[in-house]
Amino acid sequence: MDGDTETGTQTGAQTTAHQGTGSGARSSPFRHAETDRDAAPQFVLPLVVRIEKAAPPARTDALETAARAVLVLLSDERATAADGEWAQAVRDWQDARIRKVVRRARGAEWRRAAGLPGITVTGRTPAAPPAEEVSGHEGGDGDGASSAAAEVRVFPPVPLDGWPKELAKLQVSGTDLDDPEPPPAPDPTGPVLWLNPHVEMSAGKAMAQAGHGAQLAWWELDDAARAAWRGAGFPLAVRTASAERWDELTASGLPVVRDAGFTEIAPGKTVVVEGGSGFCPLPCERRL
Repeated sequence: MDGDTETGTQTGAQTTAHQGTGSGARSSPFRHAETDRDAAPQFVLPLVVRIEKAAPPARTDALETAARAVLVLLSDERATAADGEWAQAVRDWQDARIRKVVRRARGAEWRRAAGLPGITVTGRTPAAPPAEEVSGHEGGDGDGASSAAAEVRVFPPVPLDGWPKELAKLQVSGTDLDDPEPPPAPDPTGPVLWLNPHVEMSAGKAMAQAGHGAQLAWWELDDAARAAWRGAGFPLAVRTASAERWDELTASGLPVVRDAGFTEIAPGKTVVVEGGSGFCPLPCERRL
């Protein structure tokens, strides 16, 4: 599961200086000159998804939980306060290329990762199967893995070569994730992060892209809208667009994530952020 995504930027002619992690709309570090960002010290945002063999999370739940985890960290007082213990690391990370790496853990690995400073975000609890499917299965021998709510732990950014040993040991590649059932229609009250239907991505790579999309959405809001979104628990949805819908979305002027193509996929558009009611990002495009 490759979740290592390196980000670059191309925002048009106008650029402005970074204004801090909590300054509201138009503080996006994507408005920096790309050469300045390349010259800056490089950091990465680590995310760890819990994948137990007996009960892995559903793919869509993992993607949405990763996106919310990024938002939870960006809005945490330890990252937004001028003297917050994570504020400088978050500023340094956002002043360079926006990198996110998703690794997987289970059992003791997960417990060790959970002992490091960070935030664990939990997804949806899967619906219980009908009673007849449980009691009516003769010789129930557990030949199919059940699903668990996704758990994603996000950590403050670290230097590229400064990973804590507990995280550096975790695997990037490995078990992928599936949806036992097609996900429901997205909630219209929150933004929808639409994945490119023409690009195949592992769960980890898609989680990183969903996190990028959520981060774009966050940067486009003012402080009041951010507070309202946070107060609502960061409602959002991650879905794969149809080919026709994707063409419409990419021509709409909505925020677009562009992967730089350093890992797993070729450079190109991966996510379009469509706002829900009360959520109104500015038209923009980003290369990630």
